[in-house]
Amino acid sequence: MPVALHRQIGQLAVVGFEGTSLPADIRALAREFDLGGVILFARNVESPEQVAEIAREAQQLAQDLPLWVGIDQEGGRVARLRHPLTEWPPMQTLGRADDGALAGRFAAALARELLAVGISIDFAPVLDVLTNPKNPAIGDRALGDRAESVARLGAVIVRTLQESGLAACGKHFPGHGDTSVDSHLDLPLVEHPPDRLRAVEFVPFRAAIEAGVAAIMTGHLLVPSLDDRHPATLSRRIVQGLLRDELGFDGLVFTDDLDMKAISLRTTRERAVVSAIDAGCDVVLLCGVDVGAHALALEALIRAVEQEEIPWTRVDNALARQRGAKERFAASKSVAGPAGLPGVSPLSREWRPMPPRRLRALVGCPEHQAVAEEMRRYA
Repeated sequence: MPVALHRQIGQLAVVGFEGTSLPADIRALAREFDLGGVILFARNVESPEQVAEIAREAQQLAQDLPLWVGIDQEGGRVARLRHPLTEWPPMQTLGRADDGALAGRFAAALARELLAVGISIDFAPVLDVLTNPKNPAIGDRALGDRAESVARLGAVIVRTLQESGLAACGKHFPGHGDTSVDSHLDLPLVEHPPDRLRAVEFVPFRAAIEAGVAAIMTGHLLVPSLDDRHPATLSRRIVQGLLRDELGFDGLVFTDDLDMKAISLRTTRERAVVSAIDAGCDVVLLCGVDVGAHALALEALIRAVEQEEIPWTRVDNALARQRGAKERFAASKSVAGPAGLPGVSPLSREWRPMPPRRLRALVGCPEHQAVAEEMRRYA
């Protein structure tokens, strides 16, 4: 087991924070643990220039590897970045259009704007198949109610985002589309047998894996036919047995936010972090703003490794995937503007924000607004 365990364990976490600049306690946490990254919410956003400055500051904290700067920018109600960036309609519109070319134009424009403000991973697209139209958590976030259509459009979005230089993260495995409970509030139950899950819910995830998706996010879902004791995020049967072994995914597995009540009502944060990594997840999302709680969660992971509750090989595999994904996207040439000008990846230490005038000319530009307007025709 390596001496620098603190710094290596930090790579397994992407954390949230309060405010519109990186606070001193996040900087201290990064110095101690060499964090995997940070995630931004509306509370962290003031302007395109300010988001880009957060991204620049984050890379100044990097020790061994650059930090992910992540965001949930799906479109519709789940969009942390608003005007003057393009405000995208919900993904349901792309499903109704059933037009792969439109999905590609959307993803290319989305990637250009996110890369311009220093975002390196988007926790999108949603790959859930909306077979329950009353689903409170997914609804119009889904690309549709047919597995084949969601798979085809989802794969286009994944490929286009990543060809542009932005890492994509499909969600929420093993499938949140047929639930009646929001996992932010409680633990949803999915009562389908394995054959149905393989025929419907897994189909878009298989397509995304074939498209080379960098990451997949687990859902906090209880699926008794797969594991009647553990939510998917904490289930070795689901993460390792199904996602890894059966579907053949060897990219990064992110948890959904471990502060959500589907998890927090049933176990402690520290226990959840340990269980998620042990189950096969590579990166835990800790989206709250209590930096002291982030530190306690990382210390719990360190203890679990030191006491051999989590095998070192499990951590080593997670670190190798993290390194591989970061090196892959750090080396990519991001698309910096509508003209397709090549730029440096936000995961590179050489990345710097664009001049404000050029940045303002890119985000929300007429070309991107035209794509959004085309999508709105299907609202």
